[in-house]
Amino acid sequence: MQSPHVWFGMRILAFLLLAAPAVAAQSVALDSTTRVTWGAYVDAYYAYDLGRPASFDRAFTTQAARSNEFNVNLAHVEAVIAGARVRGRLAVQAGTAVHANYASEPTIGAVSGSTLARHLQEAYVGYRVSERLWIDAGIFFSTAGAEGWISSENLTYSRSLVADYSPYYASGVRAVFQASPQLTARLDLINGWQNISETNSGKALASRLDYSPREGVILSHYAYVGPEQAGHVRVFTGLSATAAISPALRVQAEADVGRQERDGGGHDPWSGGALTAHWTFRPHTALVLRGEWYRDPRQVLIATGQPFGLRATGASIGIDVAPVAGLRWRSELRTLEAVNAVFPTRENTSGMSRANVVFMTGISLTVREAPRVE
Repeated sequence: MQSPHVWFGMRILAFLLLAAPAVAAQSVALDSTTRVTWGAYVDAYYAYDLGRPASFDRAFTTQAARSNEFNVNLAHVEAVIAGARVRGRLAVQAGTAVHANYASEPTIGAVSGSTLARHLQEAYVGYRVSERLWIDAGIFFSTAGAEGWISSENLTYSRSLVADYSPYYASGVRAVFQASPQLTARLDLINGWQNISETNSGKALASRLDYSPREGVILSHYAYVGPEQAGHVRVFTGLSATAAISPALRVQAEADVGRQERDGGGHDPWSGGALTAHWTFRPHTALVLRGEWYRDPRQVLIATGQPFGLRATGASIGIDVAPVAGLRWRSELRTLEAVNAVFPTRENTSGMSRANVVFMTGISLTVREAPRVE
């Protein structure tokens, strides 16, 4: 005789088999507006670090991460789903920036870690709960900062220190609320500070507000709180502003601060900021300038082994050429100077230098297929 549990399970299975055609037909009707856009992106580069690091790996950066080497900074292919009630994006990626950025992705257990995580740029699905509210789940770009992960979408080719040492990605659930045409609010429940694989039993909260008082101006506030190393709570917040001063001139400013609990009480702070200007001085050609600073004296995010951690300032100048839609050729000269000798070099016997100078040039192509209209 079959047990009641088996009989109950068979009845549920039979119900699902009978209901599936009706549900599928209803789903097709509801999702008839859904479209898929396919895309691809390739960013190839060459960089020359005057320190000539012996390993060819450049320190304190994810972009143009190799010296004296032709390579691919970032390449990805994507499928973007957009519908009246559903949305999503799947993008798989590779490149030296990927390996540099995911180098600290934890591996606890046998079925999660950087081997898989580094290749999933984004992989999320979303449902429109109401006219103004979306709920997404999966892996997605983080709430932090003014500079994003994809080079061609930023004012500069390289990333500032404050961008490279705040999260680019997160894994969890997010709510995105369009409060008004000018204000967007986002709240994330995530595993932690730029990690897909979990490192502790706690979860973190991240938020972002984007306010556009007029066309061409975006003011943003972002924040993070959650348990990190040894369960110590990390708190982070920042402000950024992007403004089109004129059709030819765009400026961007960012300032971030953070702190983390330490053993025995108290907190360890860090801070950073950047100011960037992008001036299109002739058709398809722009001049880019950036100044930046960063302070992590207690080495919360950046381990240098030096008494004062990383305390650095920097500047860069670049030329952007965009001859056709989707194609960008970007060249940049960047210099950083630190209080301590933290940059690898072969120019002196100690093997380390207080200054770092690098020239980089990269060409990128973005291609997206138009949605099919049936």
